Amino acid sequence: MDAKAETNSTTGAGAGTDTAGAAAPGPTAQAPEPAHAARELRVLVGRLRRRLREVDDVHELTASQLAVLGRLDRDGPASTSDLAKAEHVRPQSMAATIAALDERGMIARRQDPADGRRQLLELTPAADDAVRGSRQARDEWLECALRERFSAEELATVVAALGFLERLSE
Repeated sequence: MDAKAETNSTTGAGAGTDTAGAAAPGPTAQAPEPAHAARELRVLVGRLRRRLREVDDVHELTASQLAVLGRLDRDGPASTSDLAKAEHVRPQSMAATIAALDERGMIARRQDPADGRRQLLELTPAADDAVRGSRQARDEWLECALRERFSAEELATVVAALGFLERLSE
């Protein structure tokens, strides 16, 4: 047996694959190895992120800056330390990200009403418009891609997998 055939028999690829080459789920499929799944997921997420960045036109912001704007949009005003904790970065790194956004006029600062020593950050109207426009463009691209590339059954599988993938981001 050659290496490719051995790999296909081990991973369940080959027989029972769809047109994209992914193993079709079924009772005879073996459980994938976590290391293989990790590599495949990392590559897939990277490609999807790049594709979404192509669709996205948000004034050449970095991924970190976009993450902060998105979090402020979803969760509302927050302190720099709260943002650092939520994004799993050091406070110094978050301070640099905030400084860049501040320089672009995308965030506003105000005193925390519960603790006058703290400052809360919030989106400016310009940032709010940019975030919403970016999100809408990405959502429209994803919706179209899902509609065009997946059957109803495949889409249900993708939606079911989202709950599992959410646990990875926690």
